Amino acid sequence: MSKPSMSKPFELSPLPYDEDALAPAISARTVEFHYHKHHKTYVETLNKLVAGTRYADMKLEQIVRTTAGRETEQEKKIFNNAGQVWNHDFYWRSLSPHASKPDGKLAQAIERDFGGLDALLKQFAAAGTEQFGSGWAWLVSSAGKLSIAKTGNALDPMARHTNCLLTVDVWEHAYYLDYQNVRAKYLEAVIGKLNWEFAAENLASEDHPVRAAA
Repeated sequence: MSKPSMSKPFELSPLPYDEDALAPAISARTVEFHYHKHHKTYVETLNKLVAGTRYADMKLEQIVRTTAGRETEQEKKIFNNAGQVWNHDFYWRSLSPHASKPDGKLAQAIERDFGGLDALLKQFAAAGTEQFGSGWAWLVSSAGKLSIAKTGNALDPMARHTNCLLTVDVWEHAYYLDYQNVRAKYLEAVIGKLNWEFAAENLASEDHPVRAAA
């Protein structure tokens, strides 16, 4: 994420690939709406909300962690938009147009903690399917141990200092144009686009996790 400035603290991070690169799992039309409308709106709204406040000079992660669980309406709004900016930056980097498989330390951790990649993917898909309403499915690590988590709305494990490796967006705007209300079909397709190199980088740097955007 761009460093904060007084005039424009945050900018929409560039996609790490072309808008049609994830097709057919995610169409260019869905990426266009998701990125240029939903994601962009969160960035623009966050900038308006933090202007003139103590949050204007904070990094994005610090804003998310500072406002998580706060009770004032203004801070709730800041958290929701900051969380969604971070989550979306992380989501786009969690996907890749290039097929890959876990290897090295990550593959070993998957075997140890899940019994294999197929079991991990099954749990990941189940978490996304079972998340009630809008939210996210996550692969996370704690002291090197991997697990699956799910969060609602703008919440993310990072807000509670949990290391995130990968995420999949299960808000309807992430899949409705391609799959209508069949979230499970979207998850089946998008899990084939997971960026295992990004996950390995996050696992390898657990004490200083790879950020949502460079």
